[in-house]
Amino acid sequence: MPDTPSSDLLISHFARKLGFETDASDVHADQERGVNFVLIDSRGEAAWAQGRIVGAVHMPTSQIAARAVDEIATSTPVVTYCWGPGCNGSTRAALEFVKLGYRVKEMIGGYEYWAREGYPVENDHSRIIRSKDPLTVPLDSVVCDC
Repeated sequence: MPDTPSSDLLISHFARKLGFETDASDVHADQERGVNFVLIDSRGEAAWAQGRIVGAVHMPTSQIAARAVDEIATSTPVVTYCWGPGCNGSTRAALEFVKLGYRVKEMIGGYEYWAREGYPVENDHSRIIRSKDPLTVPLDSVVCDC
């Protein structure tokens, strides 16, 4: 590879990236272990009604500045998500929380990958049972071992 950055620069880059991002598998594992954090669905009303992650709090990005401090202690870590990899709504939501003093991570893959990996989702009427998508998760294992 031409112009490959130094090992120190690469280590710094990827270590920092892990400080800002998480994924569906890690978020689900943290939920199962009872780790203290709030999972924020930053999408609008129609998206929330259509389907969301079980246990998420609905706080559209446009409402974060007005609602967050009254509803979530600033000492509580926050994870934001939106639709999926083609949407930067979770990034905008994370920025709003950071401006208010929260520790924040963005869940890469968003709702799409959460649902595709077979984790619990629901809509306004009930839980939604989805099969695991073999393009996103091993079918015969609990984790991908990445």
